[in-house]
Amino acid sequence: MAFPDRIERTVEVAHPPAKVWTALTTAEGLGAWFGDEATIDLRPGGAAQLRWAGGETADLRVERVEEPTAFGFSWRIHGLPEDDPRRTYVEFTLEPVGSGTRLTVVESGFAQLPEDVHGTAFGGNSRGWASELGDLVDYLDAA
Repeated sequence: MAFPDRIERTVEVAHPPAKVWTALTTAEGLGAWFGDEATIDLRPGGAAQLRWAGGETADLRVERVEEPTAFGFSWRIHGLPEDDPRRTYVEFTLEPVGSGTRLTVVESGFAQLPEDVHGTAFGGNSRGWASELGDLVDYLDAA
């Protein structure tokens, strides 16, 4: 049986693409909605890291930077050992819609996982993106 390989979420925000881009691609922006603190080297092959107050971290590798329309990164899959080389790929696309932006996030690469890890990783990230996009909208609206 084949497992779902991708999570896709779309949200329309009442802010121009340049503002959304900044929230997605700067340490200040990422640290405000996607973690408690962040660093980013915004270039393909660059490193980024998200840190949370509880001590958890997520290491990202920047894969795609096409300002202001596409930003992509890969990261470790929750549930796999730290040294496992498998990653998922996350891509944000920004499309102007009137005075706002249609933001789509797609995370792919889940089909490579064994059944036990797939359920945990796919389910957790599905819920996570719904929550994180809500945090992004709140951050943009408050800024």
